[in-house]
Amino acid sequence: MTARPSLPDHVLRALRRTLLIVFGVQVLLALGMSLVDSYRRRGKKPSPFPTSEPATTPVGDGAVTTYTYGSDLYADMIEAIEGAEQQILFETYIWKGDEVGERFKQALADAAARGVDVYCIYDGFANLVVSPVFKHFPRGMKVLRYPIHPAGWRVLDLKRYGRDHRKILVVDSRVGFVGGYNIGAAYETEWRDTHVRITGPGIWDLQRAFADLWNAHHHRRVGRSEPPLLLETAATWEPHIRFQRNMPRLWIFPIRGMYLEAINRASRNVWITTAYFLPDQDFVDALKDAAARGVDVRLLVPLKSNHIVADWISRGYFSQLLAAGVRILRFKDAMVHAKTATVDGTWSTVGTANIDRLSLQGNYEINVEVIDAGLAEQLEQVFLLDQTNCLELTMGEWQARDLHRKFTEALLGPLRPLL
Repeated sequence: MTARPSLPDHVLRALRRTLLIVFGVQVLLALGMSLVDSYRRRGKKPSPFPTSEPATTPVGDGAVTTYTYGSDLYADMIEAIEGAEQQILFETYIWKGDEVGERFKQALADAAARGVDVYCIYDGFANLVVSPVFKHFPRGMKVLRYPIHPAGWRVLDLKRYGRDHRKILVVDSRVGFVGGYNIGAAYETEWRDTHVRITGPGIWDLQRAFADLWNAHHHRRVGRSEPPLLLETAATWEPHIRFQRNMPRLWIFPIRGMYLEAINRASRNVWITTAYFLPDQDFVDALKDAAARGVDVRLLVPLKSNHIVADWISRGYFSQLLAAGVRILRFKDAMVHAKTATVDGTWSTVGTANIDRLSLQGNYEINVEVIDAGLAEQLEQVFLLDQTNCLELTMGEWQARDLHRKFTEALLGPLRPLL
């Protein structure tokens, strides 16, 4: 048997050098674009955008309230915290140290002072720029900083690199909040996001989601020795509501499958809103196949998000989507950060997961999946209101874009798997 000839060492060195140069150019371009975009945003005043009042829809034995404006949501979250009598479970990805962050911190501290068991989780990496002074909490609050480097010494274990991107609040086992809103002043009035308030037996699974993450990591609370967070088992369950949660440590990512199943079953419409659109090809193919079946497929994304590189990379999917008949709507004047979808007037989801690799196959995420015509109709009305503030991308406009734009999109394309 003749051995296959191997490449000469100098050829291998040249290939490695070329790959490093190409990747280095991509990274430098991405950094440069981010710095320029950050400079351009300095001092820029936010523009108004359409919002709707909180709307409550009966679902099963409880109800779901939809929020599209941060000020309305924060007021109800603070009210729930101030009315707590037994337990508060609070988890967020970003917790700014501004006036809004201080408002939440004080409300949680006051609850702990009156004897309420207060558990808080925030992501350490996402809050690196937040003042260390803000991160000093009263001893009565049980606070877990999800580690900046969760892998520890297991640097090759990919299961340990997910960020905690979830946003959860549960009070006294009677009311729960989940959705896309982080905690901060900008999100209160300048960003367009979606969150829901849930009552009834559906919130039990939301509690369990918090407890599972807390119990998996509470040993990281330096200097603290405490029992795990134990919850009573629910006597009833809500068949209309399911919580889908990604668990990187267990290599479980059901949110992607949830989306694909709903899209593949669609017969009338698929309306998706997402802050960042960086899917895998299977996801793109599912949208294209639905459009080919005559389904009204609409994708609503920011015209300009807070991550300019993600915007440029996501455009690499636009040609095939437009050619398949998918409508692409770009929200203007404000950052749309919502992560929602409705299918066929029956199925809907609201949560924390974007349609990108980090959310669908990397981070700790949670989405509520609801089978209810009333909530689907409410979210469709929200989508239609958002659509009034959008610029629709046409095939003619897309094909007429400048050559340098096409070149930049192609150059940044290989970074897709990293976002």
